[in-house]
Amino acid sequence: MEQNSPVKLILTWDIIPEHEQEYFEFVIRDFIPGAQRLGCELSDAWATVYGEQPQILVGAVLPSFNRARQLISSSEWNELNLKLMEFVHNYKQKIIPAKSGFQL
Repeated sequence: MEQNSPVKLILTWDIIPEHEQEYFEFVIRDFIPGAQRLGCELSDAWATVYGEQPQILVGAVLPSFNRARQLISSSEWNELNLKLMEFVHNYKQKIIPAKSGFQL
């Protein structure tokens, strides 16, 4: 992966049953604005309706691999994710080279 090429941070998770309302309020009120404030350009948001895939997939573009690593190591990102963990399980994140279109 080239160090100065755009990358995509892909996040996946499942919403904990019975916490859907609080989850959606948190995502709209805190998670999305917080991720944008930290430099994420949100590019994808998908919900799985049928099948054995994570319920939610979110993609965010960052200018470089180094910037993505800085982001996921930051205390602000960790604080945002700790709050998210109150509403979700099976959380995963990965950094891949950014391409147009859907990426898994």
